[in-house]
Amino acid sequence: MRMLSFYLIGLVFGVGISLSGMANPAKVLNFFDIAGAWDPSLAFVMGGALVVTGLGYRLALRRATPVLAPRFQIPSRTGFDPRLLSGAAIFGVGWGIAGFCPGGALPALGTGRVEVALFVAALITGILLTRLTLDRRAGPSGLAPGSR
Repeated sequence: MRMLSFYLIGLVFGVGISLSGMANPAKVLNFFDIAGAWDPSLAFVMGGALVVTGLGYRLALRRATPVLAPRFQIPSRTGFDPRLLSGAAIFGVGWGIAGFCPGGALPALGTGRVEVALFVAALITGILLTRLTLDRRAGPSGLAPGSR
């Protein structure tokens, strides 16, 4: 049942990304081109996502437990740290250069465009390199410094 729900959630997300045009890097890059061919549609997509997420959290957290898990897994850390800030900066720069974020690139893989496949390959490489780096930095506790 969990795998089916994961598939359906991913399908809805991918269809939404595709229908909104966010799988098209030119449309995303036009959002960042304030002085040129600015396209505000990304702001509306993000705003809609925030509304849906906010309502979803309000409804879900009214329950004692999730439907398909024994407990809610809500982050306990608050605030900003160097890892969060550097990750957000790398994400933003990559998004601004390529016009893809992971959420838009995965549905765009279905287009067969080479640049999408290259972006996803670079994304996976970055994930693997980060994990390798964190694993090497981890001490006997298995936690990287500063990741409590």
